[in-house]
Amino acid sequence: MPEEIWKEFEHNEISHSVAHHLTAIDELTVENGYARVSDVAKHLAITRGSASLTLKALKLRELVCEDVNKFLNLSEEGQRIVDIIQGKRRVFRKFLEDVLHVEDRQAEVDACKVEHLLSAETGGNLLRFLRFLLADIDQSKKFLDAYWSKADVCDDPQSCPVCVDTCLMKLQITPPE
Repeated sequence: MPEEIWKEFEHNEISHSVAHHLTAIDELTVENGYARVSDVAKHLAITRGSASLTLKALKLRELVCEDVNKFLNLSEEGQRIVDIIQGKRRVFRKFLEDVLHVEDRQAEVDACKVEHLLSAETGGNLLRFLRFLLADIDQSKKFLDAYWSKADVCDDPQSCPVCVDTCLMKLQITPPE
């Protein structure tokens, strides 16, 4: 894999931790009407010091504001980022649950892992694909029926457009039942 591709992971605007801090502020504000550093720490099950360090950096980036009463608010840009992250999470989770039939808890875990990593292009294309798959039209229903009736192993890995020479299903990319 070329060096510049695998390093893309580290060039994300938002890290996993930052995504959780921002969404915690949003969730707490919706639930309680306010969010403080101690509330964010408790919500994320981390120390107040750890939350404080991350939130300080988010204030410097102007994603979070703090008023005179120490209440945290998302800036317009912070809220935009949260909305995008939550949208990607919802789309990916719905895809995992409704199309791939991943169990709810695992779908939430996996969606949480990738929500901030998906590009706008991938997120948008996944949304478009999901809207087609879940539409109440014959082509979508036939596609999903065909998908779920397909065998879990390659008859001939050389003719498989994915596996090429080794059946990846046999390598148990999917967990054994």
